[in-house]
Amino acid sequence: MIEPTDNTSPNVGGEASRRQFITAAGAVAVAAAATASPKTAIASHMPTTAAGMKRVIGANDRIHVGHIGPHWNGQGGVHTRYILQHKEDWNIEYAAIADIYTVHLAHAQQHIGLPDNRAFIDYREMLDKVPEIDVVWVTTPEHWHFAHASAAMEMGKHVYCEKPLCKGVEEALKMHETALRTGVVFQMGVQASSDPTYKYIGDQLATGKYGPIVWSQGSYCRNSTDGEWNYYPLDAEATPENTHWKVFEEPCHHKHEFDKQRFFRWRKFWSYSAGINGDLWPHVLTPIMIAMGKLEYPRKVVSTGDLLIQKDREVPDTVHQIIEYPSGFTMILAGSTTNDHGLTPTIRTHLATIEFAMFGGGQVHIMPQGIAADQLDEVNLHVPGAMESIEKHEHNFLECVRNPKLVPNCNIEIATKVQVALSMGEMAYRQNKEILFDPEKKRLI
Repeated sequence: MIEPTDNTSPNVGGEASRRQFITAAGAVAVAAAATASPKTAIASHMPTTAAGMKRVIGANDRIHVGHIGPHWNGQGGVHTRYILQHKEDWNIEYAAIADIYTVHLAHAQQHIGLPDNRAFIDYREMLDKVPEIDVVWVTTPEHWHFAHASAAMEMGKHVYCEKPLCKGVEEALKMHETALRTGVVFQMGVQASSDPTYKYIGDQLATGKYGPIVWSQGSYCRNSTDGEWNYYPLDAEATPENTHWKVFEEPCHHKHEFDKQRFFRWRKFWSYSAGINGDLWPHVLTPIMIAMGKLEYPRKVVSTGDLLIQKDREVPDTVHQIIEYPSGFTMILAGSTTNDHGLTPTIRTHLATIEFAMFGGGQVHIMPQGIAADQLDEVNLHVPGAMESIEKHEHNFLECVRNPKLVPNCNIEIATKVQVALSMGEMAYRQNKEILFDPEKKRLI
């Protein structure tokens, strides 16, 4: 799958040899695609349960990785570099990769050093033909997360899935059921979940001395000259054939003609993404929920916003969301890609106000309310080890794969509750109405 360019790769072997490699590998990949049917392959080998399929991975066993969407110059490449960098000390290695864009597939294959029979267009073929895969990395567009992660879990593979969890309430609940039924280790790629800042706040709130949570706030705001997500380049060599455009659009209810904007800047379009709601807010809501220590499904979500400046997209450039939870507290989220001044992350309780720095800042300031000034001390400190580290988050996942007694920092319980709230927010915005959810029956009302 694709993940647009967002950092610079080294020029390995020179531009001429790179073009030759991509051309040759691309031809092989296209030929393979002609003989494989992504729509029918899944029925031929997917089991109904992975309960008896998971290989027990000992502390000294090498973990074999299958990676869907390993685009070297994108987010997939960030993960790939860490995996290669820590090949020895993490005792991990690549077994296979899959990507529908043959240019990205060939480029990643070259950098990782895999033979042709370990590079696939169809991810289901990869899962079927490389049984030694222990874990699957999913770094693909939002609208494919459900299919990719679910297929891997059904095959007994542990899964590291980039945020967001998926696209939709029903998809989130199905992924939750699959993870529990198969018993695999699941980690969502919100690296802030491995930052000790939020656990520290949660531990303080768990004492009860600050009283019940009343409401909280958080935001993710950006601004850029060209417009958010327009910094991803439109590859000149991309075609409907080498991108496998029809496969890219398989999960979509409404099909579109090939469009490089949609393929490389997919976060701007509802068919593939929820925009701010899907790309940015998982980085906010996930750690705040950990900090609150209240992992609940929402009961009501409302949303408002608009396209105020950036008119070249479907998703809003400004959006606000209010989430109401069964215990009575509310969460306010603000998002913008037209102004980068956001809200101070804050948790308000009956007896105190807790302000804190996100994205690795580590600063926590607990201010007693006036009514509790004589019984609570003000706290202002920096949490040791605070950082936004993908590397640390990956290592946490691998530790949990090796030790079933451990729980991933962004496990399926957290990921599902976050996704249900955010997907309800997408629905609320697009339908212009409040969206209700029954937390006990786990269904929309």
